[in-house]
Amino acid sequence: MKQKPKLSFWQIWYLSFGFLGVQIGYSLQNSNTSSIFKSLGADTSQLSLFWLAAPIAGMVIQPIIGMLSDDSWTKLGRRKPYILLGALISTIALMLMPNCPKLLAFAPLLMGALILLFMDLSFNVTMQPFRSLVSDMLDDSQKTKGYVIQTLLINLGAVIGGVLPWLITKVLTKMDVDLTPQPGHVPIAICWAYYIGGALLLLSVLVTIFKVKEYPPKEFAEYNGITEEEQKEPKENFFQLLKKTPKVMLQLGVTQFFSWGALFIMWTFLFPAIDGVVTDNAGYALSSTDASNWVGILNAVYPVPACIAALFMTKLAERFGNKAVYGVCLLFGAAGFLTIPLLQNKYALMIPMIGIGIAYAAILAMPYSILSKALDARRTGVFMGIFNFTITIPQIVIGALGGLILKYCFKMHTPSMLVLAGVFMLLAAVSVYFVKETSSHHVASEDGNKTE
Repeated sequence: MKQKPKLSFWQIWYLSFGFLGVQIGYSLQNSNTSSIFKSLGADTSQLSLFWLAAPIAGMVIQPIIGMLSDDSWTKLGRRKPYILLGALISTIALMLMPNCPKLLAFAPLLMGALILLFMDLSFNVTMQPFRSLVSDMLDDSQKTKGYVIQTLLINLGAVIGGVLPWLITKVLTKMDVDLTPQPGHVPIAICWAYYIGGALLLLSVLVTIFKVKEYPPKEFAEYNGITEEEQKEPKENFFQLLKKTPKVMLQLGVTQFFSWGALFIMWTFLFPAIDGVVTDNAGYALSSTDASNWVGILNAVYPVPACIAALFMTKLAERFGNKAVYGVCLLFGAAGFLTIPLLQNKYALMIPMIGIGIAYAAILAMPYSILSKALDARRTGVFMGIFNFTITIPQIVIGALGGLILKYCFKMHTPSMLVLAGVFMLLAAVSVYFVKETSSHHVASEDGNKTE
């Protein structure tokens, strides 16, 4: 089997550069969806239901896009056509979201939900091939580095997306623009953040499109030891492939359930948890608008330690192993979630975000590094799509049950949901111990043993 060439830092950087823009859009969504829907008239106990759009879209789209891209050999590449298509649709969705009250004035909540679903579908079309692209282009010795760099870019995007509404608010205030939100309308700063975020998403994806040259079919086959006979084998359908799901994916799925469940709780309930509770340095409670902007700041804070952690993660993983680094990082996240309800000062809330950021860096890098080494190179796309179930299922569960848990278990005491997130992250850290790392080449024999 021909060895894949070692890629330089910048070549690996460009593989994931488009993810920077995707995460800007995703961060805007995470920071502002709850406040947007509350401005459109949604009740707090309904918020988790609107958040169901994202995981449902991911569960449906990612395996489909993975399977299609596995077999799409075009002049543009194998994964890049889907990345570009998703980016174009994502940009349109971001431009439309702040205007849902104008698009359907008599039912703005319905329009908002439809645009949110549209946005999440397009985000997933763009994101899924990026995971597979890193696996396609890098050999096993560089995959951890590739996913760590991807994590770094994702978190840089999260920082930009998180601070955009706050930054635009500052700029518009200096320009003496009236920022008083109109009833039933999205605040103007959030509108402009979505417009700018959409433009940045498209520009960053275009960098990857023009800078990355994917391996053509013949070269790809040589690098992965795929023979002509194997290339002529009939394609297996989704359900046949599902039966061949690697055991390590199921083991990682337990960790993913608890870690992504914790993150989803934070994204959904952080705003209502601090709204009317958290104070400034003078001891005054933040207004709803200020609380919404501060959630954006907090969502921009935790990616900063995630970026810093990502810089050291490759070296730490080489020395202590992926599992050890993964588990310890999740413990930092558990400590962060459990600390949030104990704090009221808005600046003090930045402290637990450090632990959450360290956990987030590991969540975005380590599972993919562990999994990619165990996958058949010909089917990386579809298995990465199936692996996305481990992200979407916990979000669907929390989305469906979160409001009921809040109402009947915690008597509408929203900070208690963040305690639940801390317990989830602690369980995720414990479950890492039971993951058994494996390494594989492109194909499995009938008895399940991996072969050359």
